[in-house]
Amino acid sequence: MSAQHPHSSTWLEWPFFDDSHRQLAVELDTWCQQHLQHIDEANLHTACRDLVFALGQGGWLRYSVIAGDKGQFGGQAAELDSRSLCIIRETLARHHALADFAFAMQGLGSGSISLAGNDGQKAAYLPAVAKGAKIGAFALSEPDAGSDVAALSCKAEADGDNYVLNGRKTWVSNGGLADFYCVFARTDANAGSRGISAFIVEADTPGLKVEETINVMSPHPLATLLFENCRVPQSCMLGAPNQGFKLAMRSLDIFRSSVAAAAIGFARQALQEGLQHATQRKMFGQTLADFQLTQAAFGDMATAIDQSALLTYRAAWVRDVQKRPATAETAMAKMAATESAQQVIDRTLQMFGGKGVTVGNPLERLYRDIRSLRIYEGATEVQKLIISRELLKAFAPQPKA
Repeated sequence: MSAQHPHSSTWLEWPFFDDSHRQLAVELDTWCQQHLQHIDEANLHTACRDLVFALGQGGWLRYSVIAGDKGQFGGQAAELDSRSLCIIRETLARHHALADFAFAMQGLGSGSISLAGNDGQKAAYLPAVAKGAKIGAFALSEPDAGSDVAALSCKAEADGDNYVLNGRKTWVSNGGLADFYCVFARTDANAGSRGISAFIVEADTPGLKVEETINVMSPHPLATLLFENCRVPQSCMLGAPNQGFKLAMRSLDIFRSSVAAAAIGFARQALQEGLQHATQRKMFGQTLADFQLTQAAFGDMATAIDQSALLTYRAAWVRDVQKRPATAETAMAKMAATESAQQVIDRTLQMFGGKGVTVGNPLERLYRDIRSLRIYEGATEVQKLIISRELLKAFAPQPKA
């Protein structure tokens, strides 16, 4: 990876951050330079397990879980801090996409436990997640229920002191790799989104199997899970019965802004690669950077990155400091950051010409890495609907007292 331009770190001076956030960014960047230079992806599951363990040993996974009132759950703070999550994902993504994936899935995979687990559930899973000793996964999407979560059909039927799960979950990141899954299933057939509950399901539970491994353009562990009479104790339910939809949305709301941050990390790396290439590439008696078209492109890219970062860290700040839901702000950040990062990477790849599409070139990898971020945790089109819905809700006249 090319050296960072001084401008790339000025965002840390913005008033959204405390000194602890600035220190986190600097220390993690140093750690990444020491630990993420040579990642062997020949065996994807092994690489991810190694990365999770390394992130745990480095202390970074402590930011993905809560601490508890006595620090007993292994987290860095009493509550999940959105700004820290964003800083970590931006930094990791700038260095290596698989490291960002490994961190993000530890957070999302256990986030529902941090938010709604009882003390026993938190003690059983969160310290191990923070150490990198257990890998979690978030099993929400289904073949016919992606963005429309309320349409999910995987069932969990009460049977004495147990629930019996039947159905499929797909697009499960860490599928086949995880030690446990936070699974969302229908417990009331007629209640729509109000009839969904959440469960912790151990990977070795009888009746749970990996039905299909899904290969995607930017490789990471991804699978379809099949539940056939998968019996779990009632004690594995997360939170109250039929409150799973709200829990899933709360989990996604926390981590969605960090998806935007990861996109910013990809875009920053692309810009740095582009600056290095353009200032060295000789053509027509000058460098590529001497052409006004190139300079205009860099101006557009730098502005797009800062716009995205401002939206992203505003959303995180609203949640952390103002302590209010940041649904609209997060949707704006996720949409703007992922869309603009795609454009930045595409434009930079164009500067590389044929080299840019050569397997192994940093831009070729970034081009594949960024594409899925415009889809997962709510596609761009869904983010537009969320923003509009929140806008109309705020505009609606309030009932008179």
